Amino acid sequence: MEQGRLYEIAKSVWMDEGQALSSLIKSVDMDVLSRVTKLLLECKGRILLMGLGTSSAAAHKIAHTLACVQIPAFAFSPADGAHGALGAVCKEDVVIAISKGGKTQEILRILPLIKARGAHLIAVTENEGSPLAQGSDVVLQIKVEREACPFNMLATCSTLAVIAVFDAIAIAVMHSRAYSREEFANIHPGGAVGERLKLELSENR
Repeated sequence: MEQGRLYEIAKSVWMDEGQALSSLIKSVDMDVLSRVTKLLLECKGRILLMGLGTSSAAAHKIAHTLACVQIPAFAFSPADGAHGALGAVCKEDVVIAISKGGKTQEILRILPLIKARGAHLIAVTENEGSPLAQGSDVVLQIKVEREACPFNMLATCSTLAVIAVFDAIAIAVMHSRAYSREEFANIHPGGAVGERLKLELSENR
């Protein structure tokens, strides 16, 4: 591809994605965001995230971020849920189901079973009237104007928006709990981040 054309495409994608993130300031319901944050902060069990396709990738990233701020979280496949993985869901857990359209059949199939096990259920979807939203305790609507792809279908802007909302929640948790560098260093000793934490802590002694 000719470099000029590549530049124009890249600029368009980044502008679309940047606009999608900026629009969250007005589009996300702060009352719902506060409720979700409170559920995560007060959860006495674990946070279980699930989704399929790109939503699964978002679920794994969010689970890791929450674990980094010492909220026990992991991602699992809703398809596996119908084959025994639901045994991991306990009464005091919070289950976060991510589905852009709110109609993912593998998730809908196990919703009644999740609720029967006594876990709180949070739907993350753009469609507040969807079956997923209707079957959940809390609905966190995350909606973007359009995706960055020419068909307005490939999950690009919408995936970034979901991750960004939970990034904000994770940072809010850090502030709420006065999360320290020492605590972070205890769970993140490896890599460049671990080295930087060690250096900063040694310099502050």
